[in-house]
Amino acid sequence: MGEYGGRDYHGLLEGAARANNLPKVSIIPLVFLIFYEVSGGPFGIEDTVQAAGPLLAILGFLVFPLIWSIPEALITAEMGTMFPENGGYVVWVSSALGPYWGFQQGWMKWLSGVIDNALYPVLFLDYLESTIPALGGGLPRAFAVLGLTALLTFMNYRGLTIVGWVAVFLGVFSILPFIIMGLMAIPKLRPKRWLVVNLHNVDWNLYLNTLFWNLNYWDSISTLAGEVDNPSKTLPKALLYALILVVVGYLYPLLAGTGAIPLDRELWTDGYFSDIAKIVGGVWLTWWVQGAAALSNMGMFVAEMSSDSFQLLGMAERGMLPEFFSKRSPYGTPLIGIMFSASGVLLLSWLSFQEIVAAENFLYCFGMLLEFVAFIRLRIKNPRASRPYKVPLGTIGCILMIIPPTLLIFVVLVFSSLKVMLVSLAAVIIGLILQPCLRYVEKKRWLRFSINPDLPDFRATGNENAAESLME
Repeated sequence: MGEYGGRDYHGLLEGAARANNLPKVSIIPLVFLIFYEVSGGPFGIEDTVQAAGPLLAILGFLVFPLIWSIPEALITAEMGTMFPENGGYVVWVSSALGPYWGFQQGWMKWLSGVIDNALYPVLFLDYLESTIPALGGGLPRAFAVLGLTALLTFMNYRGLTIVGWVAVFLGVFSILPFIIMGLMAIPKLRPKRWLVVNLHNVDWNLYLNTLFWNLNYWDSISTLAGEVDNPSKTLPKALLYALILVVVGYLYPLLAGTGAIPLDRELWTDGYFSDIAKIVGGVWLTWWVQGAAALSNMGMFVAEMSSDSFQLLGMAERGMLPEFFSKRSPYGTPLIGIMFSASGVLLLSWLSFQEIVAAENFLYCFGMLLEFVAFIRLRIKNPRASRPYKVPLGTIGCILMIIPPTLLIFVVLVFSSLKVMLVSLAAVIIGLILQPCLRYVEKKRWLRFSINPDLPDFRATGNENAAESLME
């Protein structure tokens, strides 16, 4: 791949945005899109208490963001403003390591995102099962999954700005019951309950996977950077606000629940916050928490599908996928990308919760290793390229910053089961083969591939002098 520029690069993208004349995502919807890409609320964090007890659960949501979330968010802010186009991390890795590894990044991240999204219609129905027992299995459940997926897919089709404001509404609705629950729990709080720990009785696999699943995917918003209003300024601010919202949104109900209710670790499973709400506030608060949990899954679905589908569009605009993936609907959304992502969700919705979390974590880890390498390589290779936001560390400091999350990745991989490891490695091998197959299809002209002329062509040349003339 050739080098990239600074002012010219961003000027080209701004010109393309004006030419498209499509509505852009502003900062408030962007914050909630990131919130739903990463979190969606405290639903699903209960397993940390079951796995390790209150103290380690609380410490996990204090320390893990420092080790993982903040470095990933900082890298996303720098790279997302450096390459403010759809495709996000695919473009970062392509620029640093070449189109082959850029494609591998796109394949693994898209697949992990689709696997993740297969979880949300299932969880949505799980929360409704107690009210509508027929949704527990069989044809009613299958038709419900199909109908819900179709409804949420249509919402993505209608436009990213609609998805963004829907995420705002769902976010407020999902956060409010926990604010009320925390206030009502104050008279029952016993701070000594937060300090309970038994290091001889810790399920480290469940503990780490739950923390990792609830605090990753900060980079997913980068695949929508081309749809953001003034991404150079908006994206870093949105990541900061979303980081605060996510961490507080986890710790606040966790402190309330573990401090107000006598500990029984076996009860701390998915959905236990609704039981806590009933004890603290009554049946009405339980219904609100259950409704918030169900709608939160809808928010996470639409946010994840937006990211996945725009990633495919960005890859097509870079010539990595056939041109038909770049086709937009009348609402500016990636029509084929949405259809492919929805099909993947339906095919994978039969997997269990634990298998989904473990498989997506495994693939996500591989993708993050490529991102870390690309981040450092671009710092060394192109130090003078325009970075509207730059992590306030030198190259050595950045290397030191990514050492803890890299070690964490290897810990998560080591704890993976043999089944998950084999299935995930098979998926990686498919990607390694798929890219040269697509290049062969392009060479034979069986399908049309093209690079969007409004984007800088990274594949044009590797001439250092030409590159230097574009840099600041």
